[in-house]
Amino acid sequence: MQPGITDAARYRLIMLIERERHDGIRDGTITVLFRRWRQRQASAGHVYRTALGRVAVDAIDVVTTAQITDADATAAGYPSAAAAIEDLRGSPGDPVYRLAIRYVPEPDPRDELAATDDLPADELADVAARLARLDRASRTGPWTEAALEIIDRRPAVRAGDLAAELGREVARFKLDVRKLKNLGLTVSLDTGYRISPRGAAYLASRAGERRPGDRQG
Repeated sequence: MQPGITDAARYRLIMLIERERHDGIRDGTITVLFRRWRQRQASAGHVYRTALGRVAVDAIDVVTTAQITDADATAAGYPSAAAAIEDLRGSPGDPVYRLAIRYVPEPDPRDELAATDDLPADELADVAARLARLDRASRTGPWTEAALEIIDRRPAVRAGDLAAELGREVARFKLDVRKLKNLGLTVSLDTGYRISPRGAAYLASRAGERRPGDRQG
């Protein structure tokens, strides 16, 4: 990652890929994005997780609006350079970036990880250790257990409602849930989340640790 680009910034690209361009990016007819950013929010050589799937940024350059050609505009899904320029958001004084992109059809490794529900003891211990590290790194105290439990109890519920029940700020809660997804413990839905098979196996192991008497025949 380039200096000055935070983990949170890497996800801003996701929200800036308009839904009407998803099909074009998937089928390869759209290979360019134009963005006006005060501070660069993407890096060449990274693959970003987006609402349409995984998208690679192969190159990124600063350009002037005068350098945007009709060919570039067509590659970005616009009928002309003028239309692409007119659609730019942000302050007119901010730099304009041209991103060369491509759709990455390979499965998201997190999805494959999430589907694994047979966790040996050493892998369960590794998950527990990773969650403990996330808790220790939090400025507001431990959060992983509460987040997993509320997602398990309230699947497909808006993130804002979950955050409100936990007394948390929505954006911070969403960012934390992404960390759980990176560990393969949760799955994002159109609305809210659900616990993955891997997450369910982990929670079952935790429940067994808390109630050893329930496991006795």
